[in-house]
Amino acid sequence: MRTVAVFLAVALAESLPGQWRPLSTGTTASLRGLSVVDDRTVWASGSRSTVLHSTDGGATWQVDTVPGGTFDVRAVHGRSAMVAHAVATAGRIWRTVDGGKTWSLRYQAADTSVFLDAVDFWDDQHGIALGDPMGGRFFVLLTDDGGETWREAAPAARPEAREGEAAFAASGQVLVVDGMRGAWVASGGRHARLHRTTDRGASWTAIDTPIRAGGSSTGIFGVTPAAKTLVVVGGDYSQDDSTRANAAIYLPGRKEWVTPSTTTGGFRSSVAAGRGGRLVIAVGQAGSDISDDGGRSWRPFDRTGFHAVRASANSVFFASGANGRIAVYHGSSH
Repeated sequence: MRTVAVFLAVALAESLPGQWRPLSTGTTASLRGLSVVDDRTVWASGSRSTVLHSTDGGATWQVDTVPGGTFDVRAVHGRSAMVAHAVATAGRIWRTVDGGKTWSLRYQAADTSVFLDAVDFWDDQHGIALGDPMGGRFFVLLTDDGGETWREAAPAARPEAREGEAAFAASGQVLVVDGMRGAWVASGGRHARLHRTTDRGASWTAIDTPIRAGGSSTGIFGVTPAAKTLVVVGGDYSQDDSTRANAAIYLPGRKEWVTPSTTTGGFRSSVAAGRGGRLVIAVGQAGSDISDDGGRSWRPFDRTGFHAVRASANSVFFASGANGRIAVYHGSSH
């Protein structure tokens, strides 16, 4: 019996994908913003105007604050170890060009009701930021000069929102660029939809999704391109352990949805892909799941709670969460 038990233990250990390795950040801020530039350069942001970054793969961190008061910096996008853009829910965007030593306010919404959720860039000059719907359309900002200035997209060039449809600022991942001209906007609430542009925001098309919707806590919370597909996660954040309609795969070429054969262990707020889109990790407050087949099947990965996850081109995954929590997982060794 002992021989059988030992054999089973060894087999189980060999089949497990590993776990997150925690990193020491030096802050207790809740970190929902996350951006991975490469294996060594990582930016994160969160409560109390906090922005931090590492240039040595998370071994050490520089913790800074954006100026002008106390804000919830829900999204950050790093272009390099020196340049990053931080977005606050209070309709503000800051930029640093000296590695976080100083931050300059590059956009301040005139309307105090503007609520920004996410930011992303196609290249060093062209970027896009997303805000909650206003007047029946999602709020969109664009820059063509590296974030020096931002302009509001004309109302007709913003994704149309149905009544009760909104975006979640849970992980900075309801907006993601795809290629050099495409982008996806994900929504929730009464409706869980994808809005797609292929011309850098000049026009948008809406796509219905199978993700859970209907309530203020339901919808899509994270999306990531994975090879020729799009992996979508979400669910109901008021029911962390519910597995109903919280993950799906979209095939843009076929305009079809694929339902995973085994889904994530509950609500998930963010997702990232590595190894050419085959290795995918989804995170939430109740734990993480991993997929080896581009999100078509999932299994438990780690029980630690996180808000956001991103991956480098070399499949180094970073996750961020409450109380300054950041962890790393080297997917290339999986």
